Amino acid sequence: MFNAETILALEQSARSQGSEIQPTSLVGVWRLKQTWTRDGNRPSPGTDPLLRSLGAQFSLSSSDDGWEIVNQVVLGALQLRFEGPARLSGSRPLLVFHFHTVKLMLGGITLLNRSIPEPPRQRQPFFALIATTADGQWLTARGRGGGLALWMKSALPSQ
Repeated sequence: MFNAETILALEQSARSQGSEIQPTSLVGVWRLKQTWTRDGNRPSPGTDPLLRSLGAQFSLSSSDDGWEIVNQVVLGALQLRFEGPARLSGSRPLLVFHFHTVKLMLGGITLLNRSIPEPPRQRQPFFALIATTADGQWLTARGRGGGLALWMKSALPSQ
């Protein structure tokens, strides 16, 4: 399907010409499919299966107030969830965000609900969005730490 070479070529194109990603195509739940290191190598064995088994995902929604991002992992009935605002900038674009809340839930019971201080603007996490298909079913991005990721859009709502 996708390999690091393909994604690196798409990234070069996005850097020089922009990605042409439409903001409306980003709305939804994105489940992690595969990762690569900064150089496009496979991560340590077991990393991708572990992240997929934990249901690693992020979701984006937009409103009149801007964008909202949720990152979460789930292990059975246990859910670790980070929530906060996001913004898109540039033609590539960058999805810059920070989390203002962390929640730990067991079933429907909230065990932890804490505020997180906002990091300085230059330290905020981001995804440099590389490419997506016209039907919006996959998304490639490079994170602030340099790793590459392939995300598949989920038909299921965020838990």
